[in-house]
Amino acid sequence: MAKIKLKQIGSPIRRPEVQRKILIGLGLNKMHKVVELEDTPEVRGALKKVPHMVEIVD
Repeated sequence: MAKIKLKQIGSPIRRPEVQRKILIGLGLNKMHKVVELEDTPEVRGALKKVPHMVEIVD
């Protein structure tokens, strides 16, 4: 299965609780942290909820 690398570029401070939980679900909790996840529809859907706080790294 394909992998996707995500990097947190935005702070969850002063963001809704739902967005904080999405970041934690993706394995991101600190600025500039990079995680590698399976490229699934669930992960893509979570990315669409927080595009201002996450970027895809090549």
